[in-house]
Amino acid sequence: MSNSNGKRGSSGGFTLIELMIVVAVIAVLAAIAFPSYQEQVRKSRRALAKADLVQLAQSAERSYTINNTYTKFALPFDTSPHDAGGAVYYSLSFDGAVTDTTFKLQAVPTGIQSNDKCGTLAIDQTGKKYNSSGETGDCW
Repeated sequence: MSNSNGKRGSSGGFTLIELMIVVAVIAVLAAIAFPSYQEQVRKSRRALAKADLVQLAQSAERSYTINNTYTKFALPFDTSPHDAGGAVYYSLSFDGAVTDTTFKLQAVPTGIQSNDKCGTLAIDQTGKKYNSSGETGDCW
């Protein structure tokens, strides 16, 4: 339909080009945000595994105080998180042999957490912290 000066009226909708630009902008934002989100989720799972390792190390110390040896200490749980029914992201165990005076606990990433940059986390009887990537700064 033409108006008085001969031009067609605008319907007020979006053109295909405008719609494609919006889709492209959303795709770029999603491509940037999603990997960052995934890294934050891995980081929070790692923090829980570290807390579980410290809790187990404290339990081992209490056992040592009572028994004067680490060999009588058994892990009360072996997964992180250790709540029933949830997905397991770390497997907790002793790294090597437990002696009367030494132990080393480790948290090995499993499943989707195996992509974590820190790899296996560990702590020993002195409280020294390790990880398989070699750098404890970002990981512990």
